[in-house]
Amino acid sequence: MTKRVLITGSSRGIGKAIALKLAAAGFDIAMHYYQNSDAANETKQALEQLGVSVSCLKFNIADRAAAKQAIEQDIEHHGAYYGVVLNAGINCDTAFPAMTASEWDSVVHTNLDGFYNVIHPTVMPMVQARQGGRIITMASVSGIAGNRGQVNYSASKAGIIGATKALSLELAKRKITVNCIAPGLIETDMVADIPQDMVNTIVPMRRMGKTSEIAGLANFLMSEDAAYITRQVISVNGGMI
Repeated sequence: MTKRVLITGSSRGIGKAIALKLAAAGFDIAMHYYQNSDAANETKQALEQLGVSVSCLKFNIADRAAAKQAIEQDIEHHGAYYGVVLNAGINCDTAFPAMTASEWDSVVHTNLDGFYNVIHPTVMPMVQARQGGRIITMASVSGIAGNRGQVNYSASKAGIIGATKALSLELAKRKITVNCIAPGLIETDMVADIPQDMVNTIVPMRRMGKTSEIAGLANFLMSEDAAYITRQVISVNGGMI
């Protein structure tokens, strides 16, 4: 039976790259998006051209009821996920003294609550399937080292790391691994405005990473070769930290 993976925020950027990589490896894909229907349709078509089954889920990861409903319906129709990639998230960067309460709340609640809202409905079906599984969360170098202007984002991603490590202990005996990828500067819309001279200063490899380089790691962590790797935070950052 083909294994199926839920990937949040998979209509574009890192999430799309992961979806395409896993589809090429033979996984069926449950792709999630929230607002960009055109990008979602384009990605869905690209995935289907790889010969895999694709279901689409649309919800805000910060909306607990909507996430639960969409995920539970998808599981009811197609069966439990073998893997989950928690990729979706937001940022709203500003110096902490100027940060508004809404800027703090929106980033922390979307990114950190998204962990519970997305993963919680998937865990028991995964356990009950008795086939093991893979959970991959997406943090950031900001969650490991902190970053100027990203107190809210750093806090949310540090929380993701802590939650990932704790959940891995609970699920290890079920042969479900739980790991975290912490990207550095990756070529996405989020960092499109960063000038090359700044990249040269802060990244020893003097370039941004490619989404395919994150997808390659996600593909490995989802594979049988990674069955003994859990509770780890793996940073892909060109030597930043």
